[in-house]
Amino acid sequence: MSYKVKLQSFEGPFDLLVYLIENAQMSIYDIEISSITSQYLDYIKAMKEMDITVSTEFMVLASSLIEIKSKMILPRVSNTGEEIPEDDPRRELVERLVEYKKYKKAAEILRLYEEAASDVFQKPQEDISQFLEQPDEYLSLDLKQFAGAFTSFIQRKHRIEAVRKHYTRIERERFSVESRMRHIVDVIKGKAGKILSFRELIVNKKDRYDVVITFVSLLEMTKERIIKVEQKSTYGNIEVEAGERIDKGEIKYEQ
Repeated sequence: MSYKVKLQSFEGPFDLLVYLIENAQMSIYDIEISSITSQYLDYIKAMKEMDITVSTEFMVLASSLIEIKSKMILPRVSNTGEEIPEDDPRRELVERLVEYKKYKKAAEILRLYEEAASDVFQKPQEDISQFLEQPDEYLSLDLKQFAGAFTSFIQRKHRIEAVRKHYTRIERERFSVESRMRHIVDVIKGKAGKILSFRELIVNKKDRYDVVITFVSLLEMTKERIIKVEQKSTYGNIEVEAGERIDKGEIKYEQ
């Protein structure tokens, strides 16, 4: 009857040595060098019997184990026959094993991170510079041009927000049209009888969203006769003043 023996594959001599130590439930700091050396040499022998090429690294470590074993069996003695105390012959081997286990653990962690990252797919960031750069350019548009810019903004709004969720986290209060209309009425009442510019009604002139929501609020308020809007020339300033409903005291927003 014949038997087939399957040898476990190891990355190198220290990988094999760590396996033998852990399999024998030994402490890495207190290796039974005689037993481990015998097991290590048995494994090398089995590899040769199965015509497996044994690398030089395995043979070098085998020589080191035999040397350590001999030092522990035959302590050094002086010419007078007295035993010469010396460091534990296993010390250097233990240090190398500890270092090896440390790097092996780090390599395993990196491998797990790599596997996890391979399951993540990111969408490349889109070019949204036209919406983010130079917000003042929106302030110089006439009503028709501004309405066109706002329409373009709405059409791409969802795509832009999706990109921002992946690449930035910007937490800021978003004013509704109603709250901005309330703000505009308060400003107009606070400067009764004065004609205000569109710029004066924008809370944050560097915020594109703030510019747009203010403009939309003006359109709604103009339709409802809350304010009057006039632009005397193309690209000119948009002037805003109280409409008939404010003059009559019909507009009262709840705080």
